[in-house]
Amino acid sequence: MHALIYLSLCLNIAVLVPVCLSILMRADWTTTAYGPDTPARGILLAIYFAILVCSAGLLFKPIPAMVVTLLMVQVVYKVMTPFTVGRITNPVVVCNLAIAVVHSFTLWAIWKAIGL
Repeated sequence: MHALIYLSLCLNIAVLVPVCLSILMRADWTTTAYGPDTPARGILLAIYFAILVCSAGLLFKPIPAMVVTLLMVQVVYKVMTPFTVGRITNPVVVCNLAIAVVHSFTLWAIWKAIGL
């Protein structure tokens, strides 16, 4: 269970550091992936940054109930993205679904270990 918790949290950090920096720096690829620079992208950046900060904090004190909460929110929104975006071929959607699979295994391991 602990190894999967660290895997999920490190995956969040590994993905979100370059994504947040790219959105902040208005990298060309972010327009392709997220659309034009709009207030909605700023809101998305705030959400991504919050997930990044929570993931980093939980690496130091991985309280299972808090990890479950963070990962559940992520799995729900990531699984919803093909429907909200309207296509599955968007690179963010593909990445979201892959990460949702990893986080789902972590959630299953936590539930199995402590019965949340």
